[in-house]
Amino acid sequence: MDELSHLDSSGRPRMVDVTGKAATVREAVAKGTVRMQPVTFEMIKSGAAAKGNVLAVAQLAGIMAAKRTPELIPLCHPLLIGESRVEFDLDATTSSVGITATVRTSGPTGVEMEALTAVSVAALTIYDMCKAVDRGIRIDNIRLVRKSGGKSGTIVLED
Repeated sequence: MDELSHLDSSGRPRMVDVTGKAATVREAVAKGTVRMQPVTFEMIKSGAAAKGNVLAVAQLAGIMAAKRTPELIPLCHPLLIGESRVEFDLDATTSSVGITATVRTSGPTGVEMEALTAVSVAALTIYDMCKAVDRGIRIDNIRLVRKSGGKSGTIVLED
C-alpha cells in the first residue's frame, strides 16, 4: 500500500468510502495478555476481588467496547456487529490472563478495530479492578492474530 487510506490528497483526515464494497461475512480475532503478581492472579481466579467478579466484568466491558468502537476511534465506521466474544485463558505458571476477542459482521468493512478495542478494554478493566492490590500489573502484546472476509480473504498472523 503506497498511501494511507484515511488521508485525502491534501493530507487531511477522511473516512474511507466503503459504499461500493461488497458486503461479506467478516471476522477478526485479537489477543492480549495481562500479567500480575501471583496473589492477584489467585484473587481473580477465585473470584475474591473486592470489586466483584473481575473476569465477568471484563468480558462484558470487552463486548460492549467492540460495539462502541466508532465512538472511540474517530474514523471507524459504525457497524452492525453480529457477534462479539471475549474469552480468557488463565495461566498460573506466569500469573497472567490471556484475552481473546472474536468479532463478526456481515458488511462492507472489516472488524479488526472492534476486536482490538475489545481486548484493550477487557485488559483495562482487569487492571482497573485490581490496581488497588497490585500496582505492577502489565498489559502486554495486544495484536490482531487473524482476519477474514472481504477482498483480501483470510490473513493469519499467528496461530
